[in-house]
Amino acid sequence: MSMRPDDHRRKWDKVEYQRKAQERLLSQAKLNDKKHEKHDVEPIERENLKRREYKVDLESKLGKSVVINKNTPGSQTGGYYCNACDCVVKDSINFLDHINGKKHQRNLGMNMQIERSTVDQVKERFQANKKKLEEKQKDYELERRLREAKEEEERYKEHRKERRKERKRKADEDLDGTAITDDMVDMAAIMGFSGFGGSKKNL
Repeated sequence: MSMRPDDHRRKWDKVEYQRKAQERLLSQAKLNDKKHEKHDVEPIERENLKRREYKVDLESKLGKSVVINKNTPGSQTGGYYCNACDCVVKDSINFLDHINGKKHQRNLGMNMQIERSTVDQVKERFQANKKKLEEKQKDYELERRLREAKEEEERYKEHRKERRKERKRKADEDLDGTAITDDMVDMAAIMGFSGFGGSKKNL
């Protein structure tokens, strides 16, 4: 640009703007190369959603007090810690929402799509559920039979106990209330006794 005071026409430095244009072209070429590199990278293959194979622990920390200071690790600052996402959630409801959410599932290497079951898989699941139900029924029948056998054994023991008591009671009554007949008196005289029973002999 001209700096003369009497020259009011605006003039440009062609060399400077040509250099800037070259730099702009180079930067655009670099951006295009980076875009091509991104397109050349193979996309990450993620698995479909699948059932959790572990039980979510929501009750182990209930009713417990924790001392927290500035040196306490993030996983021990209270609440529920997620190893996959390295974050702490303060309550159980939000923790369940988090582990069922998209971000958590992506960090586990899964997408939000569910594998469509085939007819054979559905039939196999029906058969497995039927088998489980039959096993439960068998277990229930076995428990019922064992319980009935135990009750029957207890009733039999109680019956035998009552019979023993009854026999003992009858035996005691027979000893206490035995009637003395004439034959018994004659037998006592022959044997030299004055009589049967607990009476004392007259002197």
